[in-house]
Amino acid sequence: MRKHTNLLLTLFLLALLLPILSYGQTKVAITIDDVPNTIKYQNDNYKPFLLPKLDSLNIPVTIFVTVGLLYKNDSTEKNIELLNNWIKRNYTTIGYHTHSHSKYSAISIDSFKRDVEKGELILKKLANSYSKPVNYFRFPYNDLGKDSTQHVEIVKYILSKNYVIAPFTVESEDWMFNYIYEYYLNKKDSIKAKEIAKDYIFKTLEYFEFFDSLAIKLYGKSINQIYLCHDNSINADYLPVLVHELKKKKYTFISFDEALQDNIYNQEDKYYKKCGISWLYRWMTDQKEINAYTKQEPNDDTYKLYEQLVKEQNKQININK
Repeated sequence: MRKHTNLLLTLFLLALLLPILSYGQTKVAITIDDVPNTIKYQNDNYKPFLLPKLDSLNIPVTIFVTVGLLYKNDSTEKNIELLNNWIKRNYTTIGYHTHSHSKYSAISIDSFKRDVEKGELILKKLANSYSKPVNYFRFPYNDLGKDSTQHVEIVKYILSKNYVIAPFTVESEDWMFNYIYEYYLNKKDSIKAKEIAKDYIFKTLEYFEFFDSLAIKLYGKSINQIYLCHDNSINADYLPVLVHELKKKKYTFISFDEALQDNIYNQEDKYYKKCGISWLYRWMTDQKEINAYTKQEPNDDTYKLYEQLVKEQNKQININK
């Protein structure tokens, strides 16, 4: 009788603890867009800085290749060698990000199709050299069209080519932080560069916390998160710091394939506006609900600094013309 009572008590306690444990067991897949950064590669004397950092991290990553970057300068052969180095890593899964990084909502569907077809054979040939498939496609700017008609047409086309459209759930505008970071590096202001890098890490961790909380609120559980970032200077220097901080918060790093096993990714994308937002929003049907949640996102004044610096840079360019 006592054993039976103890068993019931144990099962009861487990039932209470499982939801709590599930909240603290967040898994995340790291995805990196705009690979390979051939301009940085050339500027760095043809030394890749992000790849060696990833080698040491020992986590899976998925890269989304913009094939046109191979021809961005006059070092095509070296650029292809760089991309091969990305592809052959055991920890990389290969995805496609078009040839020219076109914004779909700004061009015709035929123009976008040409951009897709222009680079995919090149990428598939390189990936096949290492017996790797190219199963995933991510839209530049996560732009699936300006309305439902464009959206439906392009999704049908991408699926007909046997790609899986790559979602993301967490993004922290690393491209903006990188612009400011590189601005200060070019000015030889290492102190301000480190400050903006610190802000990037802090803000990204805030976004993870926000979207983890949102997932629990929406689905009653932690989900497999997918983080979107880019092949750029700030990640070459600070992505290991972000990974370290996430590990301290008990995140487990998983492959993109594993992340998509979460059944939340079986939902229909219902967002029919241009440019991208987290798929946690894209699965919602009520725009007012989306607006309400986006207003709760972490505050970020960095964009004001970004706009200011862009304005200064453009003014300088006009002066030098």
